[in-house]
Amino acid sequence: MYSSAYVWAKVLSYMEERLTSTTVSAWFDDAEVVELNEENLILYSPSDFRREIIRRRCTDYVQDALKEIFNSDAKLLVFGDEEMAARKSKVNSHTSMDFNPQFTFDNFVVGPSNRFAHSAAIAVSKTPGQVYNPLFIYGPPGLGKTHLLYAIANGIRKENPSANIVYIKGDQFTNELIDAIKSGKNIEFRSKYREADLFLVDDIQFIAGKESTQEEFFHTFNKLYEEHKQIVLTSDRKPDDMLTLEERLRSRFLWGLIADINPPDYETRMAIIKNKANQLGLHLDDDVCNYIAVNITNNVRQIEGTVKKILACRDLNNMSLDLNSVSRVIGDMFKNEGSALPTPPLIISQVCKFYNVDESVLRGTQKNKGTAEARQVAMYLMRKLTNLSLPDIGKEFGRDHTTVLYAVRKVEATLKKGSSTTENNIRDITANINSSL
Repeated sequence: MYSSAYVWAKVLSYMEERLTSTTVSAWFDDAEVVELNEENLILYSPSDFRREIIRRRCTDYVQDALKEIFNSDAKLLVFGDEEMAARKSKVNSHTSMDFNPQFTFDNFVVGPSNRFAHSAAIAVSKTPGQVYNPLFIYGPPGLGKTHLLYAIANGIRKENPSANIVYIKGDQFTNELIDAIKSGKNIEFRSKYREADLFLVDDIQFIAGKESTQEEFFHTFNKLYEEHKQIVLTSDRKPDDMLTLEERLRSRFLWGLIADINPPDYETRMAIIKNKANQLGLHLDDDVCNYIAVNITNNVRQIEGTVKKILACRDLNNMSLDLNSVSRVIGDMFKNEGSALPTPPLIISQVCKFYNVDESVLRGTQKNKGTAEARQVAMYLMRKLTNLSLPDIGKEFGRDHTTVLYAVRKVEATLKKGSSTTENNIRDITANINSSL
């Protein structure tokens, strides 16, 4: 499939041969391709006069070019500002994001570890774009950052149902940008994010180190900020700890309010367990709640998953809810802190996210510079972070142990030379791996 930019360039060239380059430039100089599909080629031109000329005098030329060069029967549509506004409104109405209504401020259990972030999120939902912009919430995974994002979205939508709320994860932003470049849909991509009233980005750390993504995000951030649109970002670390994040983005993230979320204390964990049990219609005795709270100390998501498992065992196996029965079925969900090692798939997944490489490519035989570097870093991290032998690591990539040894030594040599880029990349990837355990 050809990109719309390529198709349009060919169409212009076709018309220049028949109308002269001066004529084509005069009429199409400010025209932009909005969309190209099997049925339509949509152009945007801000000039009423030029739009009328294009419609009356050039429609046949454009459609003939599409037919002759690409064997396409697409019809030409020329939009002005009104048509573009109507199109954006229609797109927004059909792509309006729904957020889980269970994620509200009312059912967010507040404690000393998250009270500041919770209060800041409430303030943002009440006066979006006026205080704490951007709001940057950071902390380990599973502590409620996404819950607060959704609560902000639900709060704002309740007050303003027509608000254009856009939510995206950092790695998805990169993937959508790549797809937009490949398909020539940069205008649609930018419109989606730069027309937002509320812009929510989860796991913003994944854009660090990606030059084109950071460039696009920089301009998106600037436009929204200048128009006083609310921006809320979450991360597993504070901006100063994102070593491969561009300084201009780091400084902007610090313009607003930085709020951290830490693992909940014992009292908060007990409250979370009882709150989740009540939501599920489950009555747990204090000794059972205490057993869970003592054994799960760092992850709210795991606490909630444990309560759901107890419910499932009660309903499916008719299990009683005494401490002995509960401890038998959930004991395997507990792990000692620091005992878990990352798996090869986890390491490969995080390396691929960082370098924006498909896992099949990383495990494959391509030898271009970017892929080779990512593969060597993955092998190095497996050697450093796991107990796998060189042959076992090699099996993950379909290679022998000598290739792995070469990769490990290559990375180590680069680090010894003082390469700050490689060192920062490995630190960021390692942080992403640890945060996913």
